[in-house]
Amino acid sequence: MPSFDPSSVVDVHSSRFINRELSWLAFNERVLAEANNQRHPLLERVRFLAISHSNLEEFTCVRIAGLKAQVEGGVTTPSQDSLSPAEQLRLIHEKTRDLIAAQQAIWMQLRETLQRNGIHVVNQSQLTAADKTALEAHFLATIFPLLTPLAIDPAHPFPFLPNRSLALALRLRKDGGDGKGMLALIPLPRDIPRFQRIPGDESRYILLGDIVLLFIDKLFPTYVAQSKGIFEVLRDSEIEIDEEAADLMQVFETALRRRRRGHAIQLHLEAGMPDDLRTFVTTALGLHDEDIIPVNGLVALSDATQLLAEERPDLKFPVFNARFPERIRDFGGDHFAAIKAKDILVHHPYESFDVVVQFLRQAARDPDVLAIKQTLYRTSKDSPIVRALMEAAEAGKHVTAVIELKARFDEEANIQWARDLERAGVQVVLGLFTLKTHAKISLVVRREGERLRTYIHYGTGNYHPVTAKVYTDLSFFTCDGALGQDAAKLFNYITGYAPPQQMSKLSIAPLTLRSTLLGLIQQEAENAQNGLPSGIWAKMNALADPEIIDALYAASAAGVPIRLVVRGICCLRPGVPGLSTTIQVKSLIGRFLEHSRILCVGTGHALPSPQA
Repeated sequence: MPSFDPSSVVDVHSSRFINRELSWLAFNERVLAEANNQRHPLLERVRFLAISHSNLEEFTCVRIAGLKAQVEGGVTTPSQDSLSPAEQLRLIHEKTRDLIAAQQAIWMQLRETLQRNGIHVVNQSQLTAADKTALEAHFLATIFPLLTPLAIDPAHPFPFLPNRSLALALRLRKDGGDGKGMLALIPLPRDIPRFQRIPGDESRYILLGDIVLLFIDKLFPTYVAQSKGIFEVLRDSEIEIDEEAADLMQVFETALRRRRRGHAIQLHLEAGMPDDLRTFVTTALGLHDEDIIPVNGLVALSDATQLLAEERPDLKFPVFNARFPERIRDFGGDHFAAIKAKDILVHHPYESFDVVVQFLRQAARDPDVLAIKQTLYRTSKDSPIVRALMEAAEAGKHVTAVIELKARFDEEANIQWARDLERAGVQVVLGLFTLKTHAKISLVVRREGERLRTYIHYGTGNYHPVTAKVYTDLSFFTCDGALGQDAAKLFNYITGYAPPQQMSKLSIAPLTLRSTLLGLIQQEAENAQNGLPSGIWAKMNALADPEIIDALYAASAAGVPIRLVVRGICCLRPGVPGLSTTIQVKSLIGRFLEHSRILCVGTGHALPSPQA
């Protein structure tokens, strides 16, 4: 195929690529749009609003923190769209402020709609005397013992506040006094619900900060509050690991403690916070004006998910009951017999993830199963997958678990799982040091007569029974001999660092996956140029790799019709004349999180096609 140079169509990189960070912010705007979707039940709209805010906070703690570190380190290397770190930061700050303002505007609308539907979020002025009496008893019994009021003076310096912590800043004065008063902080622990239900038959809530202010005399006797303000601090959450570390688990534990004390990156505070209190907080945290975001509404908006505890099925999505694969029922629940008869493809959450759990449970209890190998990237708090692996090891089977510690914000849970599994006799491997083990594979070796047969589960999702109810993912069960050999080679690569010399059917990153994808895309371009039918369909979380994007541009220039479903980041520009005329990109946002990864190429046939 003649080479295609995308830069010959557009003369600057910025015309070829969309900035990664700005594309992510556009994705989060689409999530926020679902909070305005009148077709969704009311409490589900609250959920989308909270998700968009939680997404943005994580983006701040990781992506913005990374760019700030580059700017402070004097890095000027441009991104693939030709923006320097400083230029990206400036654009991100503008977009972030707009996004937070939009989130707060939607919160105010939803709060009014909640009230019309019998769910009230009230303030102090709306409390009756009976309310205050009931709340005082509740405050003294369940909140007061967990609070630590802090006077700030030379003997009591500004305390360390962990990442995403919430606090109430105060200027106090003696009741009846006329002095300049005292500065104080009251950290609001995250294990105390932010939305406190007021005793009574109605669904009425008051914010934790308002309760604390209502009974401030219990915390600072003889003082009254002159001014106050709620704020939240966001800190750098990226983890840096020393490649020369002798004990990776110990290093991660140290790094996690360090992350909680990461540099302050951004401060969200109530827009009405008086200037003296704002200066007091920002100076103590070492932040600049561009790092401070005044909030006209609810600081830490993700806490609104607590309202979903309301037993209001009329305001939520109808309960969805996943079906269990009929094939396994046809074989009396025997997964091995069903898989041996024919490969099985399962589509979650429409089909139950319980099929994966039961596959591993059967493997753990089957006396003919000799070995189980399993990757774990993320899983649930009380994981039935982990329990099955422990049961198998305790039954004397050879069990290997590859646990990835670099699963952002799940590192602590994975460290604990690693220790629990080791105690049960599982061989625990912490993956490849310089790579993230993201593949989702279960391998079961079973004695059947005079031979050994390998059963494999390949998945696009995590081994997480909770998220499997809301993520769309694929599970593929097979006992194909070539795929079994490939899975075994992959596990050997992860545990023994020896790259497999040859795979029969499997492509793995970073060894062969990109070259496989590029080859498939190029073949479609050649088919189109030779007058054959062609087509590419693909579904993914993100599309950011410039080499893959340029290959898709080349295929488009050759006339290949390309349909992409990209949920999040998409750095490819669709529909640019001469560059991507034949490329269509859609993003699906809805009740379920689109998480599956699929690539389909025509191989000389127009899509859809059984020969694809």
